[in-house]
Amino acid sequence: MTDPSPLPEPGRDPHLSPHEEALLQQIGVKERRRLRARRRQSEKIWFGLGTFGTIGWSVAIPTVLGIVIGLWLDARFPGAFSWTVALLFAGVALGCLNAWYWLSRERELIEQGRKNHNHG
Repeated sequence: MTDPSPLPEPGRDPHLSPHEEALLQQIGVKERRRLRARRRQSEKIWFGLGTFGTIGWSVAIPTVLGIVIGLWLDARFPGAFSWTVALLFAGVALGCLNAWYWLSRERELIEQGRKNHNHG
């Protein structure tokens, strides 16, 4: 009785040498990375635009509120002191602190995601 020839392993081409198979696996890994990078590139563009918008609004809203409240106070309580200028600077400072906080939090989340992706 003769032994039937062994069946090839699933997903393995019996006509390829181990070297050729390893090369194909490397090509597959690199292609998946390239496709993932292309997908992430478009995500990064939208994320960047969203970040600019968020930072802009986080600075603009307190600044405009400071100006509006300052104008109202200057109209109600006229004097040598300008509430508008004082609250303008306060609004800009508050907006910059808000933007800094938001960016630092986002950076931490990105770093955590990278660590989880690399270890998981």
